[in-house]
Amino acid sequence: MLRLAGLCASAGLAAAATRAPGPRLRLRAATMERPAVGELDSNKCGHISREKEEAGELEASPGGSLADMPFAAEDIQDDSGIPDVSQGTSKRSKENRGDKNHVKKRKRAKKDYQPNYFLSIPITNKKITAGIRVLQSSILQQDERLTKAMVGNGSFHVTLLVMQLLNEDEVNTGANALLELKPFIEEILEGKHLTLPFQGVDTFQGQVGFVKLADGDHIRALLEIAEIAKRTFQEKGIMAGESRPFKPHLTFMKLSKAPVLWKQGVRKIEPGLYEQFINHRFGEEILYQIDLCSMLKKKQSNGYYHCESSIVIGKKPLGTQDLISEALHRERMELKSKVKQIKELLLTPEIQAKIRKELFEGRVFNNGNPTNDADFNMILP
Repeated sequence: MLRLAGLCASAGLAAAATRAPGPRLRLRAATMERPAVGELDSNKCGHISREKEEAGELEASPGGSLADMPFAAEDIQDDSGIPDVSQGTSKRSKENRGDKNHVKKRKRAKKDYQPNYFLSIPITNKKITAGIRVLQSSILQQDERLTKAMVGNGSFHVTLLVMQLLNEDEVNTGANALLELKPFIEEILEGKHLTLPFQGVDTFQGQVGFVKLADGDHIRALLEIAEIAKRTFQEKGIMAGESRPFKPHLTFMKLSKAPVLWKQGVRKIEPGLYEQFINHRFGEEILYQIDLCSMLKKKQSNGYYHCESSIVIGKKPLGTQDLISEALHRERMELKSKVKQIKELLLTPEIQAKIRKELFEGRVFNNGNPTNDADFNMILP
């Protein structure tokens, strides 16, 4: 009888365990039901500092980047595996702390990406620039406070790609990437001109006013060029591009240029300011040139951005000075590349040893010490 009662009690406990999952099973289920990116997990409201950090990542930057709108922040997704609950709470907590540190490192790396250079398609058609000046004048007649929000006459352009170049070597690498981009663009265009017709006006969330690029096959070609440009620069090890889709546009004003407007009560660009130009035809720009420009360096005397390098697309009629400038630029870039290779070669241990042996072996310095004991790095900078 006692044995039979023991068996019944064991069966009862097993059934109860089947009906009511234990804490470990509930914890595993809670761990697997993770919130989607951007959703608020009510079970993690205690982690205030982390939520503030994530919120700061998604705030729009008021900086005046050449993409004209603050760079869209990419969602940071935790791609680590779900920890095994059966291995114990202490191990799980340690792994979670490691995951959080990993995510924070990725966030810091993302925040470190601050584009300071861009590929520009300059707007040179005087009909387009004159039309934009008329548009700007019309807006200022209605609200003269917006004067400082207007883009200068010589700065009109279409941004093709933004990137981060931190030093002279990276700028040279970017210039070389631009030169390599030329044949790809000409292959896309198949020997034809790419005409960009501009018609109508719109804004990005009421913060940036721009002239729209009319619909047509040229949009597809321009998107393809932007994509191959991004790939070409990234293959060179350059941080380039944005998370948001590329939308070509011609900026004529942006509120971020004049932060004082916010204090004056100007929160957005009202549609009524440009309603007369909603369907206005500004003109056509033929893609002849792409420039690698700096966002931060002093602009040229004509108002255009500091240009590090340029390529000419198609058969644009060039003057003698243009041909000379392009030839000199190519020669300068090739020379810089060769000098860099020579420096790297001279710093290799094998070459240093050979030079030391040929030039200094058996000789002495003024202080009487043999030169072969000298630090070669003191001789070669």
